[in-house]
Amino acid sequence: MKNQIGIGILGCGNVGSALVLLLQKKGIDFNIEKIAVKHINTQRADYIDTSKLTDDANSVIEDDKVDIVVELIGGISPAKALIEKALKKKKPVVTGNKELIAKHGIELTELANKNGVDLLYEASVCGAIPIVRLLKESLAGEDISRIIGILNGTTNYILTKMTEERLSFEDSLKMAQNLGYAEKDPTADIKGLDAGAKAAILGTIAFATNVDLNSVFIEGIYSLTTDDIDFATKNSLVIKLVGVIEKITDQKDNFGGQVSIRVHPIMISKSHPLASVRNAYNAVFIEGESIGEIMLYGKGAGGFPTASAVLGDILDASHNISLKTFNRFIKPKEVAMFNMDELSSEFYISVDVADEPGVLAKVAHIFGKNQVSIASMEQIGFGSNAKLVFFTHKAKELNMTTTVEELSALDSVRKVGSVIRVMTELS
Repeated sequence: MKNQIGIGILGCGNVGSALVLLLQKKGIDFNIEKIAVKHINTQRADYIDTSKLTDDANSVIEDDKVDIVVELIGGISPAKALIEKALKKKKPVVTGNKELIAKHGIELTELANKNGVDLLYEASVCGAIPIVRLLKESLAGEDISRIIGILNGTTNYILTKMTEERLSFEDSLKMAQNLGYAEKDPTADIKGLDAGAKAAILGTIAFATNVDLNSVFIEGIYSLTTDDIDFATKNSLVIKLVGVIEKITDQKDNFGGQVSIRVHPIMISKSHPLASVRNAYNAVFIEGESIGEIMLYGKGAGGFPTASAVLGDILDASHNISLKTFNRFIKPKEVAMFNMDELSSEFYISVDVADEPGVLAKVAHIFGKNQVSIASMEQIGFGSNAKLVFFTHKAKELNMTTTVEELSALDSVRKVGSVIRVMTELS
């Protein structure tokens, strides 16, 4: 490896600061040349050399002493333009920018390939868990059928608090914010957008295709209640927000050239490995033809876990610099996205109703009319607090959507509450 590899860092927040400390611990192999920040006068950790700070991000890329550019700004602009500039100057780029990679990863990787340098983004998915490198290298020859993962530590922390301490969604979110797990604006987490971007990246790698983030089905957790949590617990189930990336097969298990990528809450059996993943941890469950089932588990967020993933990519890029090579890009093949409406699942659904004669018959009629078979039903509460809770047999998404719409239109239905997919077995 070349001695004194020059590192230029764009952004010095939680991850950037942690990266600086990790790089210093690596000794003489790396030298931080410049760090671009928004506000130079912001107070920072003692180990950050303020003489390296600049508010001119372009100067980091243009510095001849900078061999590798690390982008930790986040978002699309100005990150995309800065990465493009670095790649055109034939400088490898390491990034943890999940939104950018999900939306423009193929385009940027093609640019990196054209200029003969690396674009590495291990830190964009699941923090310290080496899922990107695993899929690209160790499992490159594996016929992967499905990936199911808890991809967002914030939502997993919220659901853990709701389940174990019976806290409301709002109180659990406040705890996550106080601990720094959730941003002041938690929209990207609680609406599933963060996990959706990660699912798109995993789908692109696992199936060697270009996944359009807009084609990923996304539902968040913000509408879940303690009643939903309690009902799941009572039935030996656990609610998790998961990303599901899978090939769609026919009844004979033949792959038809379509994949489904989605993020939504599910109820899973307490016996499944994902059910025991608590607090701000992530886990990824991979199924393949030869490997069977494997699971990776670890810290999915936070300054040092994410910085560790960034450092791993820096080491990879540094090694390639010394060998005058790079990780070559393989052009993705076209794979069609399966229509979400055609997927089938078991469902949990809660319906707030008026406690009056004939309500159950009207509700049951709508289920039957739309070919949604009821597996079990329970009434909770009476009078103005009456609620019907159903578990269904497998039904198509479109049929369930129509059922919900027609239930909502009934005069005797005050509100259709949570609709959650149920996976008692992830196989």
